[in-house]
Amino acid sequence: MHPNGSDNPNLTALSGARPSRIRILLVEDHAILQEGLVALLEIEKDLEIVGQAMNVPDAVELVRTLQPAVLMTDLTLGGESGIGLIARVKELAPQTHSLVLTAHDEEEYFRASMEAGALGYVLKDAGRAELLQGIRLVAGGQQYLSSAMARRVLSGYLKISPAGAPASPTSVLTSREREVLSKIATGHSNKVIASELKISVKTVEKHRANLMHKLGLRNSAEVTMFAIRHGLISARSGCPGI
Repeated sequence: MHPNGSDNPNLTALSGARPSRIRILLVEDHAILQEGLVALLEIEKDLEIVGQAMNVPDAVELVRTLQPAVLMTDLTLGGESGIGLIARVKELAPQTHSLVLTAHDEEEYFRASMEAGALGYVLKDAGRAELLQGIRLVAGGQQYLSSAMARRVLSGYLKISPAGAPASPTSVLTSREREVLSKIATGHSNKVIASELKISVKTVEKHRANLMHKLGLRNSAEVTMFAIRHGLISARSGCPGI
């Protein structure tokens, strides 16, 4: 059994939290990076990692138990969506503020994160000082963007839109494939989708494979991000039933 009393080695709750410190729950599915972040942050006298998780269900369980000041999470967690996690945590623990730490520098990821309820967005190639500033500001309920992301977002606002709107990426999908996509994006299993659409599981699997091939998507997390980005679902519906 794990030292925290759980049989799950991917979930760690650390005891002895000091109230004077900013209590952080770290969600990162790469063990080496997770260890490095713990080492980096624990040397700061005002910061404390009170829990670590490598997937969305464990993160939600720890938020319920620990009620941290800051949730620091990546956006892709072993095929699951960090966007949905942020939205779920905002509902579950409004006093917990979310800070995204990710390699995704696309504006769509940033916008989806903010819509879901994140206050901060830091790229993984940012410096230590930027990350620390982001944590402290987010813990106080303030918004923060790392400098590289701020420049990208500003560039997006200043960019002049070309004449004529491009065709929607979903135009390549059949109506049934769009239905299946929306249900995958909101966390439905193949079995549940089959029941709701009154088709076989094998047919769902075929539609799923076809739509992911057409859109160049590799897993459910990418399907969720695509659906949020193109307005097919709300960011707050991306992590149901946890």
